[in-house]
Amino acid sequence: MYLAAVAALALPLPAYASGVVDNVNGIALDPSGKIVRFGALLIDDDGKVEKLLPGRYQEPEYKPKKPKKGQPWPERPKAPSFKLDGGGKTLIPGLIDAHGHVMGYGLSLITLDLSDTRSLAEAQAKIRSYAQANEGRKWIIGTGWNQEQWGLGRFPTAAELDAAVGDIPVWLERVDGHAGWANSAAMRVAGITAATKAPMGGRIEMAGGKPAGVFVDKAMDLIQKVTPPPAPKDRDIALEKAQRALLAVGITGMADMGTSIDDWQAFRRSADRGALRVRIMSYAYGIDNMVLIAGPEPTPWLYDDHLRMGGVKLLLDGALGSRGAWLRADYADAPGQRGLPMISDTQLRNTMSRAAMDNFQVAVHAIGDAANHEVLNAIEELNDTYKGDRRWRVEHAQIVTPSDLPRFGPLGAIASMQPVHEASDWRMATARLGEARLNGAYAWKAMLDNKVPLAFGSDVPVESPNPFAGIAVAMSREDANGEPAGGWMPEQRVSFDAALDGFTRQAAYAGFAEKKFGSLVPGQRADFLLIDRDISTARPADIRQTQVLETWIGGKRVYVKGQ
Repeated sequence: MYLAAVAALALPLPAYASGVVDNVNGIALDPSGKIVRFGALLIDDDGKVEKLLPGRYQEPEYKPKKPKKGQPWPERPKAPSFKLDGGGKTLIPGLIDAHGHVMGYGLSLITLDLSDTRSLAEAQAKIRSYAQANEGRKWIIGTGWNQEQWGLGRFPTAAELDAAVGDIPVWLERVDGHAGWANSAAMRVAGITAATKAPMGGRIEMAGGKPAGVFVDKAMDLIQKVTPPPAPKDRDIALEKAQRALLAVGITGMADMGTSIDDWQAFRRSADRGALRVRIMSYAYGIDNMVLIAGPEPTPWLYDDHLRMGGVKLLLDGALGSRGAWLRADYADAPGQRGLPMISDTQLRNTMSRAAMDNFQVAVHAIGDAANHEVLNAIEELNDTYKGDRRWRVEHAQIVTPSDLPRFGPLGAIASMQPVHEASDWRMATARLGEARLNGAYAWKAMLDNKVPLAFGSDVPVESPNPFAGIAVAMSREDANGEPAGGWMPEQRVSFDAALDGFTRQAAYAGFAEKKFGSLVPGQRADFLLIDRDISTARPADIRQTQVLETWIGGKRVYVKGQ
């Protein structure tokens, strides 16, 4: 029954075949990131780009000269196995999410999701309804709550969760994954009492001397150690649902930030069935998973360049929304709080060194200005020991002291940033930091001006994975409602070329994959999209509305809108 359910979802990839996608408004990138226009795309027998033609495809003529006596006639030029008339539609490279959570997204699609709730009362009603529709569950697990979106002005409490469901344990992760909300039953199962201490890098929200129900960053482990993990069959179904949703919005590759051994096994099971379509650049969740999955060195590319573990993801601080981001000065809206470093400076350097000595790429989550400063200091020290092309990654790099911005480039550090976070966060970021401390906030243009490789992603499921929203925000600094008009800190807007580059060539470069895919350069995998508009000339608000008509990976059509 389980295998049948997964098989019904999965669509095994067809065999490779040479072909031509003709009559398109083609937009690609050259190796330097400049826009290239073309009218037809030739695909070779290996599913790679053979050539971009400036105009329409012409069938090769066969006018051989008569051979000399005893010599065979020249072979007729090989005709492509298929030819698709693109009808003048726009063709762009497949879009790559440089920072997402594949399994986290899939699981959010099959568990309780509160990301669409706009008030505490609405969330309570949805939780109550979910519990009634899923009677018999030993736990209710979910994600997506956001007290800022609810206009609550504080964290929710266990008592408020008890009012929705009090008879069984409930554990709900905040939208950013850096805080969790438990009801009283969950805290009882975990043995949480007034005497419970938060671990280093964590915080227990308190009220009246007792745990209030919200656990921040490392303190989440106190509850998560007793929550039931997803079963393998649930992971398989979640992965297939995630792939379908990603292909529908044009994501052909993703850097999976925080792969566990269970996630990796699900990726392998999918690939063994011929059902892994999205290319996954995997970064292990900590050193233990890195060693367990890859062993003494990064894995090779597997399954025709669909899967590779090349690095490790480390967490240095939390998020702004939960005030876990590590700042150099107090939060403007919470005097006395500066966030939390999750590991010490010595632990950070030792862990980065442990990965680098075996040639794993290091990606460090750093949101606050203190965290970013500390990561740059660590990279500066390690560069003396670990030579060569390391491509140290700083994930998010949201709040950076202006004097630290010029340090990224010379250190060989990549800024892996998520434009949609700015659209969601600008009001909250202003409240958390105050106007005077925003000069290095979500500073995309400043990164480019300082010649920092800038890779764009979404942080799905924290945000929607739709990359067209990301491109629109990168260009406008406006949210879906067009606010603030003219953009928040508009000097940090980037051009269309730079936005597309961040979601294609640079995202591939950030994962050591630029020779495999990302730009439609001849020799790369033929991963591309047919879309319903020319995004190179559209307004950002219109780019947001882009519809993907077809998604192709490795020269094979894997998604058609409406089918």
